[in-house]
Amino acid sequence: LEGGIMVPHGAAADYAGGCIQAVDLQTGTVEVIYTECDGRPLSAPNDIVFDRQGGFWFTDLGKENDTTRDYGALYYAKIDGSFISRQRDRLSWPNGCGLSPDESVLYVAETWTGRLWAYDISEPGVLKAPEVSYMPGRLILTLPGYQPFDSLAVQATGDVCVATGVNGRITIISPGGAQQEVPIPDFITTNICFGGADMKDAWVTASSTGILYKTRWDTAGLKLAFNG
Repeated sequence: LEGGIMVPHGAAADYAGGCIQAVDLQTGTVEVIYTECDGRPLSAPNDIVFDRQGGFWFTDLGKENDTTRDYGALYYAKIDGSFISRQRDRLSWPNGCGLSPDESVLYVAETWTGRLWAYDISEPGVLKAPEVSYMPGRLILTLPGYQPFDSLAVQATGDVCVATGVNGRITIISPGGAQQEVPIPDFITTNICFGGADMKDAWVTASSTGILYKTRWDTAGLKLAFNG
């Protein structure tokens, strides 16, 4: 508890690792699908997005304690538990992820650096090799100062809406790096998603106050594969 606000961070002393689970919404049954990849345990799976083939991309944020921090990673997996692949390794706090409208690009928000990365997809579940060996993908934007990124959602136009902390807003970023801001009345803005008949209803999580906001958005959100 910091300044009257609950701020979770670090790893508990008994933390054993993360996993990917499937929850049956009718019965509440929980099935653990993945706990590792190639013998390496998942650390802290965070955000997930499905493609039209029925597979899914997910980020593993990594965990930290007082002296060490896990690297993050980017994975692709199938829903039946038959396949998981680590597509990028040694990442720094990969958080939100989302696909471009044509599913040729995977966008990933990096938390503490305030960076939005683009990863070009060569085929379902496979990322193209980076153009520069020491960069994991294409850097779209880095915010100045201390403005951590959290989760994201993609608009039908292809622009990426990233929940942004400290300043409390949604940062809308074009594939070319242009940006605009939508203020949210909570300095720990953590997530956004779209829905409604016209996909212009936006739900935004405000974590320091525990409020879920619903608002109308100027631009329709991208309808996800297998939308409910």
